[in-house]
Amino acid sequence: MDQDYVCGDYGTETQWTQIRVTVKLQELDELTAIMSMISNNLQIEDYSDIDLKSCYGDLIDESILNADKTIASVSVYLPAERSVSECIAFLKERFAASHLTDPKIETVGVNEEDWANSWKAYYKPIKIGGRLVIVPAWEKYDAKEGELIVRMDPGMAFGTGTHETTRLVIQLLESYTKPGCRMLDVGTGSGILAICASKLGAAECKAYDIDPMAVRVANENIKDSGLGNITCEVSDLLRQVDKSKPYDLICANIVADIIIRMTPDVGAYMHENTVLLASGIISERSDDVIACFEKHGFKIVEKLEDNGWCGLAVMKK
Repeated sequence: MDQDYVCGDYGTETQWTQIRVTVKLQELDELTAIMSMISNNLQIEDYSDIDLKSCYGDLIDESILNADKTIASVSVYLPAERSVSECIAFLKERFAASHLTDPKIETVGVNEEDWANSWKAYYKPIKIGGRLVIVPAWEKYDAKEGELIVRMDPGMAFGTGTHETTRLVIQLLESYTKPGCRMLDVGTGSGILAICASKLGAAECKAYDIDPMAVRVANENIKDSGLGNITCEVSDLLRQVDKSKPYDLICANIVADIIIRMTPDVGAYMHENTVLLASGIISERSDDVIACFEKHGFKIVEKLEDNGWCGLAVMKK
């Protein structure tokens, strides 16, 4: 999926950065749901309901009257301490797994060099759970006894370990990854979850993403990790995934709507003891996701929450 990035340099005094995404009008609701995962303070531009025949038409700004009524935009505003490019990488991952056809992304208030590099200042070694430590490729870190080091260079793929959704699913991985298991990672992003599972003892990890760029980044991280039991390929959710042999552990760190869409099909990739780890769910949507799982014959065995996000461990009833 191609996405356009437009960076505007408005000087070094900018304290806020606007991320503005434009889609087809009929895709506005889905875009709004995804953008709300970055911030609940949204600016929505939808000029389709303006009555051009209104007697008040001459009071409306000409640029609005002439605006394209077939598209709509949603913006979020990030304070200086938020990493712009990590948020964009997060959005790219979500857009790739969505129904959006051609989202256009613009950033205003940050120059291109900062946009490309400044996120590294926010990406430091972070310990998740009891054993795993996610370390950026450019950072030095001396492992303490019992720690498992996962070195990552996420590039423009989502998955640095700093976001709540990734932390939640990695915590669940520590609990449910059994030595020798077969693991499937749907929507792998940077490959971080497959690498973590391998470090925790999984014998075989299959990772998939709809975005070829994410697959390329993930394969680079897998190669750099030195782990030979992980493969990563392009797939639209489960469409290209082999289901001839069920998996012991499945991860889906995506969004609520996509997890709901995947739920009717995922059982075919599971045996009676398979654990499915679902994350990327805003807490307000957790009831919808849980209801969908229960409707399709699954039970919730564990639920974790962190700062408005939810992660689930799910099994067949």
